[in-house]
Amino acid sequence: MNLARPQISLLLAAIAGLCWAAALALLLFGGLSPADPVFALQRLLFYGLALTAPLLTFIPVERAMGLTGLTIEGTVGSFLLLYILAFVPAPQDWLLDLPDLPIYALFIGALFLVGAAVSRPFLHAASLRLFHTRARALDSRRVRRQSYEIGLLVAMIAMLAGLRVLTWVSLLLLTVVVVIAELLFLAQVRAEVSGEV
Repeated sequence: MNLARPQISLLLAAIAGLCWAAALALLLFGGLSPADPVFALQRLLFYGLALTAPLLTFIPVERAMGLTGLTIEGTVGSFLLLYILAFVPAPQDWLLDLPDLPIYALFIGALFLVGAAVSRPFLHAASLRLFHTRARALDSRRVRRQSYEIGLLVAMIAMLAGLRVLTWVSLLLLTVVVVIAELLFLAQVRAEVSGEV
């Protein structure tokens, strides 16, 4: 029974990898077009792959690590991102141009969800290694907050690019702001804990 679980995990990982590869191949080389009928065979295949790949990726991770909500965020964000890249015409103007604003908003929202979902398992694993007290190591609210901060950082980078003001200096300043905000959150939590004792 113990041998079956790692084999099933490897099989699911292999199937997820194949689904990601097939979805990306269709996206890059499949000739998907916004002009195609909504229920064309190629589009239906892409929809299926774009849903199956994140489900097979995030469900096992959520169950193994106990990260509630990871599958929903990861699947919605990944599907939305793949759909936008495949079927939504690229914006022609900058972020604040009204006709292109909804496209940018959807794209930035998808990037936020994907960034948060992808970073959360890594933050959880790092938290288990870095914190020695059980309460800190298993603090799921802190891990969720930090993953949202990373998702927000990714979304803000996309916003700066959409505003055409993304430079190394602005990227560095944005990263410093997010790091300082997290340090302030951590300091506040330490103050509350020491105040209770």
